[in-house]
Amino acid sequence: MTADLSLIRSSFAAVQPHGSQVTAYFYDHLFANHPDVRPLFAAHLDEQRDRLWAALGALVANLENTDTLIGMLQNLGRRHAGYGVLAEHYPAVGASLIATLRHYAGDAWTPAVEESWAAVYGVISSTMVAAGDVVSG
Repeated sequence: MTADLSLIRSSFAAVQPHGSQVTAYFYDHLFANHPDVRPLFAAHLDEQRDRLWAALGALVANLENTDTLIGMLQNLGRRHAGYGVLAEHYPAVGASLIATLRHYAGDAWTPAVEESWAAVYGVISSTMVAAGDVVSG
């Protein structure tokens, strides 16, 4: 499975106008489908939603800047490990991210877009898990 970066950018552009609704939907989906991860988050998610939105934007903006992207993901992975996030939490987050993007992308969402996001999320999660393993190892 490979990622078409132009599809990542165009689908994210379709989602961007929805702003804070995107991250609210993401957390609602995540907690409804995986309530076991709720204790890993603060009671009030406003700041967390903003950080997630900023991280997604930075991810998409740096898709072709590998050094910056990997450094950013490793930093996120180390921080998440410090919050108690485990490797087994990442699939739930990925499923909620894909569901959220699909929901807001509308007609911009296709099977090829979903495949590209799944591939990108695979790199995101594996990079973050590896960095987190160094912290918790």
